[in-house]
Amino acid sequence: MKRRTFLEKTTLGTATALIPTFYLPSFARNTKLKVGLIGCGWYGMVITKAALKVGGVEVIGICDVDDNHLQESATELEQLQGNRPKTYKDYEALINQSGLEAVFIGTPPHWHALQFLAACRKGLHIYCEKPLAYDVREGQAMVEAAQQSGNIVQIGFQRRQSQAFQKAKALIDEGVIGKIHRVSAQIHYNPNLSDHTVQPPPPTLDWEAWCGPAPLLDYRPSIGHKAWRLEKQYGNGHLVDWGIHHIDIIRHILGLGMPNSLETTGGIYVHQGKITTPDTLDAKMHFDQCPVMWQHRLWGSGSLHKDFNNGVFFYGEKATLFARDHRLVLLKAGKKEEQEVMNIRTDDIREKHMANFLNAVKNRDKNSLSCPIEDAFQSTATVQLAMASHYSNSVVVWNPAKGTIDKNKKASALLSRPYRSSYRRPKV
Repeated sequence: MKRRTFLEKTTLGTATALIPTFYLPSFARNTKLKVGLIGCGWYGMVITKAALKVGGVEVIGICDVDDNHLQESATELEQLQGNRPKTYKDYEALINQSGLEAVFIGTPPHWHALQFLAACRKGLHIYCEKPLAYDVREGQAMVEAAQQSGNIVQIGFQRRQSQAFQKAKALIDEGVIGKIHRVSAQIHYNPNLSDHTVQPPPPTLDWEAWCGPAPLLDYRPSIGHKAWRLEKQYGNGHLVDWGIHHIDIIRHILGLGMPNSLETTGGIYVHQGKITTPDTLDAKMHFDQCPVMWQHRLWGSGSLHKDFNNGVFFYGEKATLFARDHRLVLLKAGKKEEQEVMNIRTDDIREKHMANFLNAVKNRDKNSLSCPIEDAFQSTATVQLAMASHYSNSVVVWNPAKGTIDKNKKASALLSRPYRSSYRRPKV
């Protein structure tokens, strides 16, 4: 598929409306969907247990490069569903398992592209965690592969199921806060950093396989299981890991496409020698409708009011609206106006998001997906471009028609990175 065709199809998914979804205690299906899990550590099991709670699935195989993960997860799944899945260290072997119909991808993002493309070649339906890919070119290749395969693909931006964010969209669409001229998002917190001294990996972990196509760094607990998010080579930092949720929901609520330009500044000011991505970051993303600002500080006290450390501010002419997972705060313009607080909990957003995927598979209905891959690509590429601006110390101008960065060789080189050893990058 030519890049122009890819970009035209990608743009079509930009303004998809929020679709409220409801799941049944038992997924209505005569036969259970046969599922495999790639990456059966912490979050891979979180999404898999969400699927089992929805119902109508049977996990027949799991894959991981850590023997402890394999055995512990196989035992837990056997207890949950009554039969023990087959275990694999090689995801290709899992994908070739007889009877497999769908896969869940719960590995770190530097592995997503190769595992996703292999699943597409087999015609398997895919639920893949965010971010979609490690770099922009991988994401483009994944979109092309899914479009050619015709499989059902959902990406794990589960906050689209939050009733608080859905209410925020309704208030904005009804004109309650007026024309929006600026949006700001932030997540300030103090991370619990693991041991960062170089040491042998656990005997159960195949560290070389864990690193895969990414650089093979010396093992240390601060970049291994659960702790890779602030390592540049594996997780690419707080904006790409946590902030991407807010950037996605902003795009989704306002119907935004890709930003035209991005300018990002920051650095490692407090946690030098412990992490390799910024502990302080400010990013300005210029969309056609309005600028979107991101900031984070992984130190200090955050905002003066801790209730606002994590969330999105929509600044309109009539009011300011703050939104987070379970809470909205509305302040209308005027000296005598007081804040209106709305507590709106959604405790099962993962189950709702998974149910949306499973129902789309059951009905073979891509149009019912809450987060199709084309839309997920745009949210993922937005934060990747913001980091490219930071690493290149430059303004990044995105050309949506060509899918390229204009007149900036240093930033353009960051659209893809070389793969290690025998691993081959997908072509776009």
